Amino acid sequence: MDVTTLLIILLVGALATYFSGDKWAPKVALLFGLAAFAGSICLLSQYNLGNEINYATLWIAQPKIYFALQADGLALAMLLLTTALTPIIIFSSFGNTYKNSKAFYALILFMTFAMAGTFLASDGLLYYIFWELSLIPIYFIALIWGNGDAEERKKAVVKFFIYTLAGSLFMLVAFIYLHQKAGSFLISDLTQLELSSTEQFWIFLAFFLAYAIKIPLIPFHTWQAEVYQKAPTVGTMLLSGIMLKMGLYSVIRWQLPIAPLAAKEFMYVFIGLGIAGVIYGSIVALRQKDLKKLLAYSSLAHVGLIAAGAYTLTLDGLRGAVLQMIAHGFVVVGLFFVAEIIFRRYETKAISEMGGIRAQSPKFTSMFMILVLASVALPSTFNFVGEFTVLYSLSQVNIWFAILGGTTIILGAYYMLKMFQHVMLGETNTKLFADVTFNEGLTLVIIIVVLFFFGLYPKPIIDLITPSLQNILTQVNRFN
Repeated sequence: MDVTTLLIILLVGALATYFSGDKWAPKVALLFGLAAFAGSICLLSQYNLGNEINYATLWIAQPKIYFALQADGLALAMLLLTTALTPIIIFSSFGNTYKNSKAFYALILFMTFAMAGTFLASDGLLYYIFWELSLIPIYFIALIWGNGDAEERKKAVVKFFIYTLAGSLFMLVAFIYLHQKAGSFLISDLTQLELSSTEQFWIFLAFFLAYAIKIPLIPFHTWQAEVYQKAPTVGTMLLSGIMLKMGLYSVIRWQLPIAPLAAKEFMYVFIGLGIAGVIYGSIVALRQKDLKKLLAYSSLAHVGLIAAGAYTLTLDGLRGAVLQMIAHGFVVVGLFFVAEIIFRRYETKAISEMGGIRAQSPKFTSMFMILVLASVALPSTFNFVGEFTVLYSLSQVNIWFAILGGTTIILGAYYMLKMFQHVMLGETNTKLFADVTFNEGLTLVIIIVVLFFFGLYPKPIIDLITPSLQNILTQVNRFN
């Protein structure tokens, strides 16, 4: 199977979904989402057989731009995350009704197409195009099908669009400068450049602005909570489960190997920013009264720890960051889906208006509890593997980084269990809480199975990503 086939499946799927009409759009989108996941599995099997998975052809002669795609172990891991979560997210939406659903589901597949292209692109300009394309569908998904007052929603979404677009422009300028030096946008050429420490600092900073907004890291996070709250749950899942991973992945793939001197010189600063996000996100989450906002700030804390791990420039740090990216993708999608299930029955996101669900739906309560425990890195869950590895890497740099980073577990356990207590226990809500449907239960069970399977047996993912991360570290250390 050619690597371009996967992108074609998603792009054709978006078109087919739109032209299938509102009635059939959800099912057609799910079918193509599953086909894309099957395609990713095929690419993985080819990779495991020792075949190179790449495609390159000259796209524009002057300046020289290639339509170049390459899937090493790291890119494949992110591709599998993207194509696994997409059908789960689509399937989770079957309990909702959307106006103009053909456009809604077509945008989901088009966004998946752009995100997959971002993970696969090995030409800087092609990567930038895919990066920007992913912004368009989520803008319309949040704006048209979002929640709350239309004017407030518009302000939040426009702020997000301007923030991310502005940050990306700095990255584009960096790529143009690098092209002038290398005569190419190919990552293989860009990582061979011998840039001065000053050049590397400005390149690193330009990339950082784009990635820090997308991830997001403080103080570039101000768009996140409002957009997560205002977007429909499907949009929030796409943002938190997959899209923010584009920024974290790009730090490892593009920023560190192209500007390693700056990464080493300012390592403590960027690790500090990541850990500050852990503490800030956790403290703000403690004060939230809206369930989706609480989960948004919880996500901010977790991605801060992931970023801190990546900036340690150690194999354990990079490996832990990638493992935690994947684990966080599944658990955050599960948690936002739980919030959606509750909203379908109670029509509120206010934690104070919930309660007593355990007495009415013990199965749902059990599944929610498992997701809560997974989010706070209970041993035997996938999140524990990633967080432990990241904390270990931080201890290699400075033990205080590990201690401060570890507050995500302590504070996370406090605010997540406190939230669970208010939402699921306590006095019974006056509204009846209908038990979970088969579709809802199946979605949650799939996520829980993934979290436990890789929590107990992470070796397949570790074996997949480690060679790629070792190659990246070799590039990072080439100036030693």
